[in-house]
Order: sequence, then C-alpha cells, then structure tokens
Amino acid sequence: MCGIAGTFRWPDGKAVTDRLTEVLAHRGPDGAGRYSHPAGDGEVHLGHRRLAVVDLSPTGAQPMVSGGLSLTYNGELYNAPELRAELSGAGVRFRGTSDTEVLLEAWRRWGTDCLPRLRGMFAFAVFDERTGELVLARDQLGVKPLFLLRRGEGLVFASELKALAAVTGGSLEVDHAALVSSLLYYWVPDSRCAFREAEKLPPGSWLRCRPDGRVERGRFWNLKDVAAEGRQRALSGEVPDLAAVVEDSTRRHLLSDVPVATFLSGGLDSSYLTALAARHQPGMSAYTIGFRAEDARFEAMPDDLRYARQVAARFGVDLHEIEIAPDVLDLLPRMTYHLDEPIGDPAAINTFLICSAAREAGVKVMLSGMGADELFAGYRKHLANLLALRYQRVPRVLRRGLSGAVDRLPVATSRRGFRSVRFAKRFLSFADLPEEAAFRRSYTMYDQDELLALLNPDLAGTVDDVLTEHADIYQDNDLDDFVNRMCLADSRMFLPGLNLAYTDRSSMAASTEVRVPYVDVEVVRAAFAVPGDRKIVGRQGKAVLKEAASSVLPQEIVYRPKGLFSAPLRAWMSRDLAPLVREVVNDGLLVRSGFLRRDALARLVAEDAAGHRDHSKHLWHVLTLEYWYRGATSGAGQSSSPTA
Repeated sequence: MCGIAGTFRWPDGKAVTDRLTEVLAHRGPDGAGRYSHPAGDGEVHLGHRRLAVVDLSPTGAQPMVSGGLSLTYNGELYNAPELRAELSGAGVRFRGTSDTEVLLEAWRRWGTDCLPRLRGMFAFAVFDERTGELVLARDQLGVKPLFLLRRGEGLVFASELKALAAVTGGSLEVDHAALVSSLLYYWVPDSRCAFREAEKLPPGSWLRCRPDGRVERGRFWNLKDVAAEGRQRALSGEVPDLAAVVEDSTRRHLLSDVPVATFLSGGLDSSYLTALAARHQPGMSAYTIGFRAEDARFEAMPDDLRYARQVAARFGVDLHEIEIAPDVLDLLPRMTYHLDEPIGDPAAINTFLICSAAREAGVKVMLSGMGADELFAGYRKHLANLLALRYQRVPRVLRRGLSGAVDRLPVATSRRGFRSVRFAKRFLSFADLPEEAAFRRSYTMYDQDELLALLNPDLAGTVDDVLTEHADIYQDNDLDDFVNRMCLADSRMFLPGLNLAYTDRSSMAASTEVRVPYVDVEVVRAAFAVPGDRKIVGRQGKAVLKEAASSVLPQEIVYRPKGLFSAPLRAWMSRDLAPLVREVVNDGLLVRSGFLRRDALARLVAEDAAGHRDHSKHLWHVLTLEYWYRGATSGAGQSSSPTA
C-alpha cells in the first residue's frame, strides 16, 4: 500500500511531482522515490511513497524501472504467485519477490490485456520509454483511489485529491454539484469530484496519454456485466460455493511479509473473516472499539464488545479493545483534511483511531469486513425496501393514521434515544414511494423538497441533475431481481463513493493498509450468482452469507441483531459539538457564501434539540462540509494538515 503521483508534459513537472509526493508522505513512511524521462516535447515524472508490506528489501522500491518500463503502483495483487509462476514459465527472470515486479512484467507481456487478469486492489501509472506513452489504471471495484487533472496536453495525477489541490496553488474551483451530492448522500459519488477540473479515474478503467497529446480511455471490467452474468448463472442452476470462495479470498488477503490483523466488531462480517484468517494465521491480533457508557446509552447502541470477546476467545485471537472517547473538536478538522472530499460518515473516525492504535503496536496491515452488506443485502434499507412493497398494499387510510401517530413520537429524551422510533420515522419517509425513489430516500439525508429548502435557490437545477444521476445509475441494468438491483446500485455508488473511500483515506492517514476480502472479483461474481430470495429470507438479510458462516461461527454470532460501525453522534452534538454547531449555523462560511440557508439549518437544530427528529447525522455532515469548504476556498487548497 502506497501513495503514487506524477506529471506528464506538465510545466515544472519535477518540482510538482516532488510536492505531490511530499503531501502523500503519510501513505508511505518507509521510502520515497522519483523517476524522470523525456515524453514528446515534454517530460514524465513519477513519484512514489512506500509502505513496505511485500518484499521489504530494496528490490521492492518504486518507481520500479526495468527494460524501458517504469511503474509507480499502489495496492496488492492477491494472485501474484500464480501470475509469477506463469511469467516464469514463459522465461521471465525476477529480481525480487514483490508483486510490483509481477505487475510490471505482466504489463510488458500483455499490456492492457493484463488488467482483467489482476485480482487485487490497485491504482498505478506505467510509462513506456519506447513509445513515450503513460497509462493510468484503477482496480475493478474502486478499492484504491486515483485522482487526475488535465490542462491542455498535460496531466497530473495522485492517490489523493489534496495533493492536486496543493500543487495548483488554490486555483481549483469547488464543484457545487459535488457539494449538493455530498449533502444528499453525505459523500461524493465516484462519478463526481469536489473540484471542477479534477476527476476520479473510474473503477475498472484505464487512460492512455500519448506523446502527441492524444488521450484514449478504455474499460476492462464492468460491474453491470458481472451482475448480468451472475443472473444467467443463477437461471442455469449454477450455485456458487460461497464458503469456499470467501475462504479463498481471505487466505489470499493474508499474503504479506509483515503481520496482518483484523477489525473485529463482533458482527457477522468481521467475525467470519477473523475466524477464517485465524485458521491460516494462528494467534493473530484483532482490534475492536467501544464507547463511553453514557454515550452508548444516549445513542441506544448495542453492546458489541461482548460478541467480539466471544469470537476472539473461540479462535485464539489476541483482542485489543479501544475505547472511543475522542476529542472530536480536534479530530473533526483533521479527519476533514484526510478524507479529501466532504464525507459525513463518522465511521471514518473509528477507522482512523483503530488503525492508529494498530500502527502504534507495529501492525501495518488489517482486514476489514467492508463490502459484505452491499453484496449480500445486509443493510436495514434492503429489508425495509422489501417491506415497503407489502406496506403499500395496506389501505391508504390506515397508512395515513399510522404515519401521523409515528410522526408525533419523540426520537429521544434528555437522557436516552429511542432507536425503534428513529427507524419507524425513517421507514415511513420512503415507504409509499416508487422503487428507485424509495431506495434513494431510504439511505440519503433529505428528500427533494428538504434539500431545495436547505440550498441557495439558484441550485435547484443542480438538485435535479443529482437526482437524475441516481435514477440513471439505479436503472442501468436488465436485472429482474429487486434485491440484486439494490445490491448492484450499492456496489456501484455506495461502496466506492463512501465506504471504500473513507476506509482508504482514514487508514492511510495512520500509515496502515486495510484489505477488504469481500470486495474481491471472485466474491463479487459469486454474490451476483445468488438470487435475491436467498439473500433476504423472511426478515434475515445476508441469509446466504450467514448460511456459509454457520459452519465456522456460533449461531449467537451469525444471527445476532446487526450492529452499527458508527459513533454516538447525538451525544457529541448535544455536548462536545453544540457550540460549534451554533457557530456554523449562525456565521459559517457556507451560510455567509449563500450556499446554505441559515433559517433551514436553524430549523434542523431546533427539531433535533426538541427530540422530535434525529438530525445528528445531518448536523455532523454540515460541520464536515463547513471545514472542508473553508480549506478548499482558503486560497491554498487543502495543502497542509491542520494541527487542531
């Protein structure tokens, strides 16, 4: 895991690449390197920051240069041993044991045709001295990030957006459509970027820059096609051995020359991975979190620690427990800086604190259960949308009466929150809507009218564009399976836009690599070959994954209520962050600039304080958006990490 950066025919490219690489130092504290070469009437410069995980010797250093090719690469290839054997059989002689060298030789032999053969997470740039061409590529599912910016015939790229902001001298303009998207979702979709000129290389794609200024793009993998193939496999009666596929992926993700630990929340996904990993790496470590008792009680959070302890004891895992009682006033600007774009999920703080604790203990690599909920319909929204279809068959007069009664219920008192009331209010906010709109509303922050009321009226057309984009992506498939349509939409939007994004940025801020065995091409192929009625059975989400895990885990773990990898936001908002909320609402930059309306924000605060509605997520995201916007419009971009 590393940080990559570079320029192609860019003014002052050497100095720019050095600066890019410097900003990415946290991604790779074990080494730095740069490569330069003429390219057409300009130059190419590649930079690298190394986090040494596989082949710790100098033969794994980057940029790696061999036989006219130069490679700067971020990621891990979990099928590197097989590719190495195939290439060795064809006469290739390797100098070291790194997967970087495997990738470079695979590129030499197959070019872009090597990309669909790669099983792992990756973002890389490869330069061919003979042709003068630079190619950028990103993994199939968007696990690893790659940002780029083109001006004229020049290009600059980096693992993080803040690096591009740092080298453009504050000249990047905020994209208001991306901010509107962020308010809707509390993250910026992979199809958009928070700065207008910049973009994210789409998952499963490549971009080639030629020395004459021409640019080509190509796609080597498409999740929509994989889902369609999976549907055909299901119709033909082909049943994947999910337990075998998940175990194989977990085993491959342990490939490392340094110790590997796991996140262990005590939930199904992390417990299953930890149990499988412990089979192959006995005595491994795991990390879990807990919250201050008063915060957990106020948030009505389940006690996950006892389940994590049970799994650790059963499989001989050394469990490290971390109490989350952070100084959120200090962490908020730090996390906003590291997250690159306005992301309002407080789980990023949990990831950062866990990875920081692991790193202090000497752990560089961790496994996460990320992705299982998206692929196997494990979120409450998946079951809720199925239930909504039944709810719509209830007579309208009864639905109106129920909605009115629930609307009058409080979500909290001064001492505790009522989770069931929050869920009921959420369900009734979308249960009457058509499929796509209901799915969107089941996980987004606002409905269309609420979003319009919050924003500058001039942005009404932008709101329409953002909502249309969601509809277009959701409907871009031929699946006749409602559950798998939701899983496909989540895997195309929610997974890369939020969960993989904050996991990468939060973990790398602590110089730690997080691997995601469920977000593996073979697991994904298997997941979409499972019909929706095997993913949600009765009121059980992830039913097929629970069935696979039952041969390994105790039933109490497999079928326990779903926990939340989140934070006690209501407690923070009512205590630690209350003064800051008032400041941002009354005199924040977003309000003063006219982007957000003061009266609408004040209404959110009042409703939340009265306990009638739970707006803690909304207000937390407004704070993250405010801090991001301050950095983005300060004239220097997000070029330096805040100290407080």
